[in-house]
Amino acid sequence: MQSLKIWEDKIKEKRKSTPWREFLQEIVSWMPLNLYKNQNLISRFPPTTRSNIISTKQFEQERESLTHYGRDYDFEKDFFENIALLKKEIPFPNLMDYGGTEKCEYADITYNTKNVYLSFNSVWDNENIYYTLGTKGNCHNVFNGVHIWDNSSNIYSSASIIKSYNIFFSDFIINSNNIWMSRNLIGCEECIFCEDLENQKYCIENKSYEKEIYFNKKKEILRNKKNLGKIKSEKYGKNFGSSSISGSFIIDSENIINGVKVYQVKEGRNLILTGSEKGDERMYDVCVGGSGVSYDYAGACSSGTAQNIYICDSIGMSSNIYYSLNISDCSFCLGCIGLKNKSFCIFNKQYSKEEWYELADKIFASMEKDGILGDFFPGSLNPFYFNDTMAYLIDDSFTKEEVGKEGFMWRDEKIKVDIPEGAEIVYAKNPPVLSDIPLIKGDSQSGAKAGGLNDYQGFDENGNWKINPEILKKVIIDNDGNYYKIVPMEYDFLMKYGLPLPEVHWLERIKMGFKI
Repeated sequence: MQSLKIWEDKIKEKRKSTPWREFLQEIVSWMPLNLYKNQNLISRFPPTTRSNIISTKQFEQERESLTHYGRDYDFEKDFFENIALLKKEIPFPNLMDYGGTEKCEYADITYNTKNVYLSFNSVWDNENIYYTLGTKGNCHNVFNGVHIWDNSSNIYSSASIIKSYNIFFSDFIINSNNIWMSRNLIGCEECIFCEDLENQKYCIENKSYEKEIYFNKKKEILRNKKNLGKIKSEKYGKNFGSSSISGSFIIDSENIINGVKVYQVKEGRNLILTGSEKGDERMYDVCVGGSGVSYDYAGACSSGTAQNIYICDSIGMSSNIYYSLNISDCSFCLGCIGLKNKSFCIFNKQYSKEEWYELADKIFASMEKDGILGDFFPGSLNPFYFNDTMAYLIDDSFTKEEVGKEGFMWRDEKIKVDIPEGAEIVYAKNPPVLSDIPLIKGDSQSGAKAGGLNDYQGFDENGNWKINPEILKKVIIDNDGNYYKIVPMEYDFLMKYGLPLPEVHWLERIKMGFKI
């Protein structure tokens, strides 16, 4: 019998050589970036036959009984055939909630966080997170963001922000504050339209001004709402405090190959949104991983505060987990799904420590014989539409035919949105004449011009920026026909900082922040 570490090393060595595009297709496609209506629930899983879902609350109530689904390993079938049979039996929660949450019913992948709405992956002491992907480590008041980490607050329409506050329409900002429309700044404050600066303040377009002159110019710039948006730049996120690395926005890390938005990781390859303020080590083929104390990952998606994780998705607070899905507070599990507070299980069946090691060794040996040891789960087991995942967001050259051959699903139909009866429609841009457009439920075509966002925002007679609170009662439609609403917390934030109403759907705002 080979030692467990030998099998771990063999898996790790295979993952160390994964081509980038293969990593995206196999692993990053397990990170969904959409929400669906499924069995009267808001769900990360689309309504297909690949996932049997129940509410998160019901799932937690039934979780203890998931070992009742335990099954013997059939050596007449390969590993993936075995786990496919188990996956058909196990229910999944509609959204991933790892506990310690409050008011997160419309968010996916949450842990120890409060008041998160239409967002993905918010963990470790965050509060008031809206329309955002990836908040970690005591972040507050974030709207339309991507990758906001480590004690950042008051962030709007920005990406890759670390240890910063009051950041608007900016990307790749570290240890800075009061930044508008800027990129690649570290240790800066009060900068507008700036790029590639360190330890500067009172700058506009990289030119330094006296404090009083700067604030007068700032007032003029911010008064023109047409100025408020991302600056155009072809530059990637700069790497800071790192050595022996390749990639974009790799911070305080070393020995990293192909990293995107990586923070305090020592040794890794093919990493996206990986790391934490506490530092992680030996991470290979990881998408959305780290936090807490994490090390030795080889092929993992959406996993954190865990050690020795090999070919897994959605693992938290666990160690020595192999080829498993949705595991919390467990150790030494192989081929398991949905378990919590368990140890020494194989295919959801309990074993003694000695039995576990013996059977695990036989299973790994059979996988090696079948030539699949180190392979990630095949596309036929992936429960998400490929073009609704982070993989496609990063690389949209993937085609339906290409991924379909590997068993992945593809969404062709537009997601239907239920518009409340009698809802008043407001157009984000260029409101048409109502008689020129098809009738929308709740609209009345009078031949007059339909309402637009600018009918609800502007300067009052005293020159103060105002947004009519009536917008909270409206449904907004953007130029692509997507519907969205403004919620009270968002309205208050816009008013506080003099920001205009967003003109695109909330999900598109997230996607705009993830361009690598």
